[in-house]
Amino acid sequence: MGPISPSEGKATSTSSTHADTNANIPIVDLSPFTSPSPSPPPSTADPSSIPSPAAARLQAAHDLVRALREVGFAYVTHHGVAQAELDEAFALSRRFFALPHELKMTAPHPPGWTVHRGYSWPGLEKVSSALATAGVDEGKDTDEEAVRKLREVQDCKESYEVGSETNPDQPNVWPPADVLPEWRPFMSAFYWTCFAAARHILRALALGIGLADEDHLLRFHDGHHNQLRLLHYPPVAAAAVREGRVARMPAHTDWSSITMLFQDDTGGLQVECPVGSGVFVDVPPVRGTCVVNVGDLLMRWSNDFLTSTAHRVQLPPLQDRFAGDDHGMTRARYSIPYFLTTDPDTVIECLRVDDDHPPKYAPITQREYAAMRARMQY
Repeated sequence: MGPISPSEGKATSTSSTHADTNANIPIVDLSPFTSPSPSPPPSTADPSSIPSPAAARLQAAHDLVRALREVGFAYVTHHGVAQAELDEAFALSRRFFALPHELKMTAPHPPGWTVHRGYSWPGLEKVSSALATAGVDEGKDTDEEAVRKLREVQDCKESYEVGSETNPDQPNVWPPADVLPEWRPFMSAFYWTCFAAARHILRALALGIGLADEDHLLRFHDGHHNQLRLLHYPPVAAAAVREGRVARMPAHTDWSSITMLFQDDTGGLQVECPVGSGVFVDVPPVRGTCVVNVGDLLMRWSNDFLTSTAHRVQLPPLQDRFAGDDHGMTRARYSIPYFLTTDPDTVIECLRVDDDHPPKYAPITQREYAAMRARMQY
């Protein structure tokens, strides 16, 4: 890594403070990585006015890393996933979650936290940033009282998790073919579409943080250990969310290397901004983009150079609710995150910046880290 200083650490606040403004999240054009090299300029054009492919890639990489260091999130355009395929993924997700409960339960999430695949019904999963409290990061037992208090507030969402068909540690759980015939073939292919896009992001990150080899981070991600997640937030009384009786998705950070998030047009995603402030601001949907954020694993790996930022799903903006007032029901919300992570036996050792910035974290395998984080969630 180049001669650059790490950030000061990760956000741990879970305050419910909300600012009625949007986060100043940069929009990064990744086309230098995802599009073919431009044709040479006409002889009448000034060649110096068109950046070289290498210069354009470096600029896009620096823009992405700057956004992730300063905000923790970025909108990415030209990410490599075709809009038509995304539209089909959302349409199929809506069809699945509209099925009767008994049909969705033909592909249930397995008991416990070791396998994270199949259908998770409302209330099964509990997401919280409390996973980063003292003791958990050292692999100690989770405090039972903390778990009890977390589970007093139900997460009002349902999800379906998909992975590689050749991952023996996380076997997929599929409904019978006659339940929704298109589900398995489409989602299996879409999983790899998302990984192809994520490869470009990994290359941009390596280049942007100053690694000599653009493929350095990519070499640790073979694609078979990621997670495609289909999420549905059913309509819920706005008052129940405001009063803390139910939660859509509480404040948390992701476990992964990076997350790519595709949103529908409902809204409700919020990010802590500035980092550590306890103030959450809206991240409105922008068609044609995915929202990219750093996960805890990459933050640890980068020795806190890149920032894993707390985010949550709350009420959508007032004008997007069904009833049009603050006492009505929220709209249903759908989103599709893709969590990219390293191969399970990869040893994550801090990338040292220089002698003045020694490693902050002990080496750990991704398998050990994921197990440590999963114990509390299910």
